Amino acid sequence: MLSFFKDYKYFAIVFAVISMIIMALIYNALKVYQPLPIYQPAMVNEEMVDSTIQYQRKFHKIADFKLTNQNGKTITQTDYDGKIYIADFFFTTCQTICPIMTDHMYQIQKEIINDDEVMLLSHTVTPEIDTVAQLKRYAKLKGVNDAKWNLVTGDKAQIYQLARKSYLAVKTDGNGDAFDMIHTENFMLIDKKRQIRGFYDGTNAEDIARLLEDLKILKKEKL
Repeated sequence: MLSFFKDYKYFAIVFAVISMIIMALIYNALKVYQPLPIYQPAMVNEEMVDSTIQYQRKFHKIADFKLTNQNGKTITQTDYDGKIYIADFFFTTCQTICPIMTDHMYQIQKEIINDDEVMLLSHTVTPEIDTVAQLKRYAKLKGVNDAKWNLVTGDKAQIYQLARKSYLAVKTDGNGDAFDMIHTENFMLIDKKRQIRGFYDGTNAEDIARLLEDLKILKKEKL
């Protein structure tokens, strides 16, 4: 009798293991691939979007740009052609959310350092303060890898237009200057077609983890 139960015990263990394997295979087979959304202005908080495009529901893309990075190099959209990239807005003298955002962007840089498909792009919202020399000092302080991450400055009107009409990520502060802006904590995930595929809280570690998982999903797309 004891021998019977002993044999049955082993059978039960083997049966349980086989059952779990079969269930895992069925789960993976049934799991439906979910592509990331393609964000349009009409899908985003109106505070972040220029009034001229608030109701646009399709065909939204990041506009061409011409800015200057921490090394004095002209950076345009062609530097990001064929790339997935993560973008944000900041300023070097910010003492609140910017240091956290920059530290998180540095963490992302470490994750993508050997990935030729992915780059980073940070725009200053105070170009009158953030000169090339200032951006270079900040880049050295924060461990920016020049090959992966551009900190850019330039014409304030152009940066404002990019923020409000392209990346849908910055508020206007309404103090009388047509191009004054309040940057947010948003990181934007941009695909190879210049489309916004995700918004993330750049101060939140869980959102950074979600961004990295979404990046893996995006890399599987045939763009």
